[in-house]
Amino acid sequence: MTDCKAQPLLFPSFDRRQIEARFQGGDVSSDGGVMLLREADRRLGLTRSLDTALPDSRDADRISHPQLDLLRQRIYGIALGYEDLNDHDTLRHDLAWQTAVERDEPLASSPTLCRLEARASRRSAVAMHAVLVEQFIHGFKSAPSELVLDFDATDDRVHGLQEGRFFHGYYGDWCFLPLYVFCGEQLLVSYLRPSNIDAARHAWAILKLLVARLRQAWPGVKIVFRGDSGFCRWKMLRWCERHGVDYIVGLAKNPRLLALAEPLLSQAAAAHQQSGDKQRLLGWLDYAAATWDRPRRVIAKAEHGVLGSNPRFVLTSLTGEAQALYDDVYCARGEMENRIKEQQLGLFADRTSCHGWWANQLRLLLSSAAYVLLEAIRRLGLAGTELCRAQVSTIRLRLLKIGTVIVRNTRRIRLLLSSAYPYADLLRQVLARLNSA
Repeated sequence: MTDCKAQPLLFPSFDRRQIEARFQGGDVSSDGGVMLLREADRRLGLTRSLDTALPDSRDADRISHPQLDLLRQRIYGIALGYEDLNDHDTLRHDLAWQTAVERDEPLASSPTLCRLEARASRRSAVAMHAVLVEQFIHGFKSAPSELVLDFDATDDRVHGLQEGRFFHGYYGDWCFLPLYVFCGEQLLVSYLRPSNIDAARHAWAILKLLVARLRQAWPGVKIVFRGDSGFCRWKMLRWCERHGVDYIVGLAKNPRLLALAEPLLSQAAAAHQQSGDKQRLLGWLDYAAATWDRPRRVIAKAEHGVLGSNPRFVLTSLTGEAQALYDDVYCARGEMENRIKEQQLGLFADRTSCHGWWANQLRLLLSSAAYVLLEAIRRLGLAGTELCRAQVSTIRLRLLKIGTVIVRNTRRIRLLLSSAYPYADLLRQVLARLNSA
């Protein structure tokens, strides 16, 4: 009779003892920290809100996997570092995962999860975005005095012949052009768009919707729109002025701007020539492009170093000292770019490899939901700790990837975490904070 048992993995011997490994450990998980995700999810009510908002046309009497379980399985999986649906064909048997999803039997297989994506639609995308905004609003115990909404677009390279793909000359590849909106480190919008459009396309409509909802919740809140030069569209800025929304956006340099800033540029060049050190001067200009309805205030940055002149311009409705506005307000938008990279590199937001457009939008939003959970762990559980500024990949490595033995019976589920786990005290602290938040 043929022996079909898998051969062991052999390693060099140690102290005359043979070292071999087999995948026969039983009910052991490498993802014991998934329970921390469950706790953050229970604190926010995220997946339950998504399940309530998303339509599910299936007959409840004929399904084995409710939509809530599918959402939890997929979102927790992304947070734990599993980007592919195929991974779930084996992970569905992980008892730690089953416990986190609150099931006593195997979770959904990859075909079932694929059908979840196939049901995606415009309606589901709108509903999921509404949940993200409501999560943000409910996260405040009292009304904020000011909110800065960061808008930015990025490239999402396609994997094949996806719907809506186009070649983008700036990025030099076939890609999508998703639009993100953050407030601080909290994500409000991750909107998938084709790349054959202007970078600011639909940003005005999204800003109007956000402003309306935020002012409905907090009528007196000050709202600031912030973006790079790709979002400097005067009609959009005129709308901001008419509706009491401040703005600070980059402004692409042109010959007229450079001519207006010439005295400041010359002063910086002369100071550099005299001292040999890089010089950086900031001042105010009044500027109106030919298509604008009126002049607006512009911060001019005149920088001169060994590589020559490096001018920058920022258009704003805010008042104050030019250098403080540029350094403390405008340059702070760089943090948003870090958050986008964090989501794309750590949470696979660019894994938009489905053929259908709305399925890819759903994948982007599932990644966004995973980010919301991990950001909540960082904001609520890790404040003031050594990981208070950690990337999601670091949080995953140190708090979620924990070797765990699971013992389950009719009365109790015991998770026996590794005795050598070095962040046990930190894990206890984070869990206590999430429970009391």
